[in-house]
Amino acid sequence: VQLQASGGGLVQARGSLRLSCAASGRTFSTYGMGWFRQAPGKEREFVAAISWSGSSTTYADSVKGRFTISRDNAKNTMYLQTNSLKPEDTAVYYCAADANKYGDPTIWRGSYTYWGQGTEVTVSS
Repeated sequence: VQLQASGGGLVQARGSLRLSCAASGRTFSTYGMGWFRQAPGKEREFVAAISWSGSSTTYADSVKGRFTISRDNAKNTMYLQTNSLKPEDTAVYYCAADANKYGDPTIWRGSYTYWGQGTEVTVSS
Protein backbone atom coordinates (compact mmCIF):
# COMPACT_ATOMS: atom_id res chain seq x y z
CA VAL A 1 0.00 0.00 0.00
CA GLN A 2 1.30 3.45 -0.92
CA LEU A 3 -0.13 6.51 0.77
CA GLN A 4 -0.07 10.10 -0.48
CA ALA A 5 -1.08 12.89 1.87
CA SER A 6 -2.10 16.31 0.59
CA GLY A 7 -4.09 19.41 1.49
CA GLY A 8 -1.74 21.11 3.90
CA GLY A 9 -0.88 24.79 3.74
CA LEU A 10 -0.72 28.08 5.59
CA VAL A 11 -3.89 29.17 7.39
CA GLN A 12 -4.79 31.74 10.00
CA ALA A 13 -5.89 30.75 13.48
CA ARG A 14 -9.56 29.69 13.60
CA GLY A 15 -9.34 28.68 9.95
CA SER A 16 -9.91 25.27 8.36
CA LEU A 17 -8.15 22.81 6.11
CA ARG A 18 -9.16 19.47 4.65
CA LEU A 19 -6.36 16.95 4.45
CA SER A 20 -6.58 13.96 2.12
CA CYS A 21 -4.75 10.65 2.02
CA ALA A 22 -4.96 8.74 -1.25
CA ALA A 23 -4.06 5.06 -1.15
CA SER A 24 -3.03 2.64 -3.85
CA GLY A 25 -3.99 -1.03 -3.89
CA ARG A 26 -7.17 -2.99 -3.46
CA THR A 27 -6.78 -3.67 0.28
CA PHE A 28 -7.44 -0.10 1.46
CA SER A 29 -10.99 -0.93 2.48
CA THR A 30 -9.78 -3.63 4.88
CA TYR A 31 -7.30 -1.46 6.80
CA GLY A 32 -7.77 0.79 9.77
CA MET A 33 -6.31 4.20 9.04
CA GLY A 34 -4.89 7.00 11.13
CA TRP A 35 -3.49 10.51 11.14
CA PHE A 36 -0.44 11.51 13.13
CA ARG A 37 1.46 14.77 13.32
CA GLN A 38 4.94 15.91 14.19
CA ALA A 39 5.83 19.43 15.21
CA PRO A 40 9.43 20.69 14.99
CA GLY A 41 11.50 19.24 17.81
CA LYS A 42 8.70 17.03 19.07
CA GLU A 43 7.74 13.38 18.87
CA ARG A 44 5.22 12.20 16.31
CA GLU A 45 1.83 12.09 18.01
CA PHE A 46 -1.52 10.50 17.35
CA VAL A 47 -4.31 12.71 15.99
CA ALA A 48 -7.20 10.51 14.85
CA ALA A 49 -8.01 7.01 13.64
CA ILE A 50 -10.85 5.32 11.80
CA SER A 51 -11.87 1.69 11.40
CA TRP A 52 -11.85 -0.13 8.06
CA SER A 53 -15.59 0.45 7.60
CA GLY A 54 -15.61 4.02 8.88
CA SER A 55 -18.08 3.13 11.62
CA SER A 56 -15.65 3.70 14.48
CA THR A 57 -13.37 6.66 15.12
CA THR A 58 -11.15 7.91 17.91
CA TYR A 59 -9.40 11.24 18.51
CA ALA A 60 -6.66 12.76 20.58
CA ASP A 61 -8.09 14.98 23.31
CA SER A 62 -6.30 17.99 21.83
CA VAL A 63 -8.33 17.83 18.59
CA LYS A 64 -11.63 16.36 19.77
CA GLY A 65 -14.54 18.50 18.66
CA ARG A 66 -12.43 20.38 16.09
CA PHE A 67 -11.16 17.65 13.74
CA THR A 68 -13.18 14.99 11.91
CA ILE A 69 -11.73 11.88 10.30
CA SER A 70 -13.59 10.11 7.51
CA ARG A 71 -12.97 7.78 4.59
CA ASP A 72 -14.40 6.89 1.21
CA ASN A 73 -13.48 3.31 0.41
CA ALA A 74 -14.82 3.59 -3.13
CA LYS A 75 -12.22 6.31 -3.75
CA ASN A 76 -9.44 4.72 -1.66
CA THR A 77 -9.18 8.00 0.22
CA MET A 78 -9.18 9.12 3.84
CA TYR A 79 -9.80 12.68 5.01
CA LEU A 80 -9.13 14.87 8.01
CA GLN A 81 -11.31 17.96 8.28
CA THR A 82 -9.55 20.40 10.57
CA ASN A 83 -11.58 23.31 11.96
CA SER A 84 -10.88 26.05 14.50
CA LEU A 85 -7.17 25.61 13.92
CA LYS A 86 -4.73 26.86 16.53
CA PRO A 87 -1.04 27.75 16.22
CA GLU A 88 -0.25 24.63 18.27
CA ASP A 89 -1.74 22.51 15.46
CA THR A 90 1.24 23.50 13.30
CA ALA A 91 3.01 20.29 12.25
CA VAL A 92 3.64 17.87 9.45
CA TYR A 93 0.62 15.59 9.22
CA TYR A 94 1.12 11.96 8.25
CA CYS A 95 -1.43 9.37 7.23
CA ALA A 96 -0.89 5.72 8.05
CA ALA A 97 -2.47 2.33 7.44
CA ASP A 98 -2.82 -0.48 9.96
CA ALA A 99 -2.34 -3.75 8.05
CA ASN A 100 -4.27 -5.67 10.71
CA LYS A 101 -7.28 -6.33 8.50
CA TYR A 102 -10.68 -5.38 9.88
CA GLY A 103 -9.11 -4.20 13.13
CA ASP A 104 -10.40 -1.47 15.41
CA PRO A 105 -8.90 2.02 15.14
CA THR A 106 -5.77 2.31 17.22
CA ILE A 107 -3.83 5.21 18.71
CA TRP A 108 -0.55 3.25 18.82
CA ARG A 109 2.01 4.39 16.29
CA GLY A 110 3.68 0.96 16.24
CA SER A 111 0.49 -0.66 14.96
CA TYR A 112 0.72 1.16 11.64
CA THR A 113 2.58 -0.56 8.84
CA TYR A 114 2.38 1.92 5.98
CA TRP A 115 3.06 5.66 6.12
CA GLY A 116 2.59 8.54 3.72
CA GLN A 117 5.16 11.24 3.16
CA GLY A 118 3.39 13.96 5.17
CA THR A 119 1.76 17.28 4.39
CA GLU A 120 2.70 20.45 6.25
CA VAL A 121 0.15 22.53 8.11
CA THR A 122 1.13 25.97 9.40
CA VAL A 123 -1.29 27.97 11.52
CA SER A 124 -0.47 31.63 12.06
CA SER A 125 -1.73 33.59 15.05
